Amino acid sequence: MHLLRPITLLVSVGLIAGCAVGPDYQRPAAPLPEHYQRQPAMAGSADTASSLVSWWESFNDPLLNALMTQALAQNLDLAQAAARVSQARAGLGSANAALLPSASVNGEAARAYQSVETPLGQVLNSSPGYDRYGSSYEVNLEAGWELDVFGGLRREREAALAEYQASAAGLSATRLAIAAQTADTYVTLRGLQTRLDIAEQQAKTQRELLEKVQLLYSKGLAASYQVRQIEGELAQVEASVPLLQTGVDAAFNTMDVLLGTPPGTHRTELAQAGSIPAAPPSQALATPADLLRRRPDLIVAERRLAAANARIGAAMAEYYPKLSLGALLGSATAVSAGHLFSSGASQSAGVLGLRWRLFDFARINAQIDQAKGQQAEALAAYRQSVLRATEDVENALSAQVNRRVQANTLGAGEAALTEARQSSFSAYEKGAASLIDVLRADQTLLQTADARAQAQTESTRAAVALFKSLGGGWQPAAPSPVAAR
Repeated sequence: MHLLRPITLLVSVGLIAGCAVGPDYQRPAAPLPEHYQRQPAMAGSADTASSLVSWWESFNDPLLNALMTQALAQNLDLAQAAARVSQARAGLGSANAALLPSASVNGEAARAYQSVETPLGQVLNSSPGYDRYGSSYEVNLEAGWELDVFGGLRREREAALAEYQASAAGLSATRLAIAAQTADTYVTLRGLQTRLDIAEQQAKTQRELLEKVQLLYSKGLAASYQVRQIEGELAQVEASVPLLQTGVDAAFNTMDVLLGTPPGTHRTELAQAGSIPAAPPSQALATPADLLRRRPDLIVAERRLAAANARIGAAMAEYYPKLSLGALLGSATAVSAGHLFSSGASQSAGVLGLRWRLFDFARINAQIDQAKGQQAEALAAYRQSVLRATEDVENALSAQVNRRVQANTLGAGEAALTEARQSSFSAYEKGAASLIDVLRADQTLLQTADARAQAQTESTRAAVALFKSLGGGWQPAAPSPVAAR
């Protein structure tokens, strides 16, 4: 009676307050600047959200759009992420079920034959009319309910909900990464194919130049070192062809894996000629604070922090007693199955259960300390993710600005060299320049074209990286009341 009184008081206070022990979650402040460093140079007028939904369409490449659709439907990394969401949903369902009463039906029919060589059998066998055969029948409905007086189960449910929300955001993060990788692989492939074509043109020009110099050398009009120099330049160009072809093959294989197909499946389709997709105009940028709702990886980190916070409360709930209600309603008989549901065979019971780790507080303290350590780790991981997200945007902005300038500069140089080559050829036709001068002009033009192709490829890849860093390609769902706490 002396122990029952404080327990009753604790339970009454808990039921009246309806409390859940442990700290309530508050979203932490994020260390974000007010604007991006390159934002004035990249500012646009379009709506940020609408321009980021299907960002790959801004490249105006039908094949890229088709590949993106297939990748987002068939990629196996996405299938794994979707399976993880299903697992987290099941965990949430289990946490919800723990708050509800449970019931089960148990039945048993037994037939026994008693030995008369045991002490019990000898006693029973001495009784007149003893039957060594015995039967028993029993059917029970059992119910139980753990009363979540101090909120331990509710904290567990809160953690399960946050983990489910994290897994759902993780699926979106994987989708974003697959979309960006598909676009990046496609752009890289087109850039390599363009450079491979330029390298083959360079090799052809170098061979023609070598033939002319060898002819002049045979007539005593060119020095031996000139022949060797051009042979070395030709070997350098020809050596770049297999290297570029290796990159093209790797891009083919990477794209097939992204599409969830064996390597070689789309090789014929991708081998057809295609230009490097042009980087779209400057994206509309909002403030860095928008990353918190647009970047799914940040939502993953924040939801995991919420789950870690809830587990502190679940650990603290172990300080307090746990109460449960149990009931049994059934029937049992040892006569025959026909008497199983008679009034005399009925049975019932009611149970009030108590479990209290009263002498285990040292272990509970350790569990709470562990939960707090995990929460501190999750908080640091969240803040680090926010900083890394801002870094991604800044780096992508810088790369796109500078690569675009580089591509434009090389494009202007290529146009100037094209005019120089035409002038050289006109002079050759008039006898004012040699064919070697023309071929040299071709060589310089092709080298500049290769550099321009690389710069254009990197400029477009920087645009892909910027879309990814801004969280393009998905629409955040409205937060639930629990998630918004």
